[in-house]
Amino acid sequence: MKKLFLAGAALVAGAAMAPAMAQDVVLNVATAGSENMVDYVIDYLGPMFEETHPGVRVNVVGTGPGDAGSQAIFEKLSAQSAAGAAAWDIDVAVVHQKMGGNLVREGLLASYRDQVETGALVTSAAADNALGTDVSGYVIPMFHSQTAIAYNPLLVADAPATYADLVEWTTAHPRQFGYNGIKGGMSGVSFYMGWLYAMTDDAGQMMAGPYDASVAEGWSDALDGLKAFNENVTFTPGNAGTLDMLNRGEIAMGPVWVDMFYTWQADGRLSPDLKLKLIGPGMPGQPMYYVTPAKATNPDLAREFIELATSPQVQAEGIVQRFNWYPGIDASHIEDFMSPDAWAKLFADVTPEDLAANGKTFPIAEFFDLALENYERHVAQ
Repeated sequence: MKKLFLAGAALVAGAAMAPAMAQDVVLNVATAGSENMVDYVIDYLGPMFEETHPGVRVNVVGTGPGDAGSQAIFEKLSAQSAAGAAAWDIDVAVVHQKMGGNLVREGLLASYRDQVETGALVTSAAADNALGTDVSGYVIPMFHSQTAIAYNPLLVADAPATYADLVEWTTAHPRQFGYNGIKGGMSGVSFYMGWLYAMTDDAGQMMAGPYDASVAEGWSDALDGLKAFNENVTFTPGNAGTLDMLNRGEIAMGPVWVDMFYTWQADGRLSPDLKLKLIGPGMPGQPMYYVTPAKATNPDLAREFIELATSPQVQAEGIVQRFNWYPGIDASHIEDFMSPDAWAKLFADVTPEDLAANGKTFPIAEFFDLALENYERHVAQ
């Protein structure tokens, strides 16, 4: 096992740190997301950071789940910027991908990735592009949530490897593939966006821009094909509904969130026989980002905190083994910090190479909305 990956300054709590640590320093961390995001910092990351930084106390504030939680962070920073505050009282924030782009566009973030050692371990396209906004340098993913196709190997002898293969399979096995459309959960939305990537020539532009509404004029064949495809599928009642129907054998295959899949298996709610496949040319996932505000009160400590949080050992133990998320850094860097059994569990079906090749980002916001409108207009009728 390798030693914990930390910058030298973070390891040395002695002479170099002594002047700054003469009295208590509070590092304020604000995190959007569910309660488990807050608990992760309170119970795991915070104490670990405090141990290597005597005199520092990590104060954690949860701002709420979903986009609203990230919006609360945006409003706080925007208000302090507008007020002309010399130092802002958030040092580190965890935000959703869309809000990461908004914060960069508004000039509210510091560019820090090149100043931390773990920045060199990041390879995900989502670390540079947040739904059409260039965020390179301003963010490091905390983790990556990925969708994939879950299937029952007792019912599916040879799982489809691509969207084209899947079309053939569903034709031969009607109603055995299930997904939740675009209103029952984001796994269905991800499947649909992946369909457009696979069945058109517009994947690159959809993910990176520039936006051009006329691009949708070339989607007719792809949308007609999806409408025909839907005649052979079973629609499921949400993300959890897809997993439930898979577990009961009512369907043999369907798109799911990988972390949700493994968590259900660990909890005994899903058969251990079920497997995953990330089909080509790819399906979208999305990250949460670590960011530090442009005028953080403690910018040096903020960078050291993010460096700890994105170190291979912490990513392996905290992100992968505790929550079944994929790491924010390149997965190849964490294998040495995981037991063979834990590595095999998470990456047996979807390998780091699969993620690098077929893990896509969602379209930029304008294309995202345009795609949903076209589904309603041409597919859902």
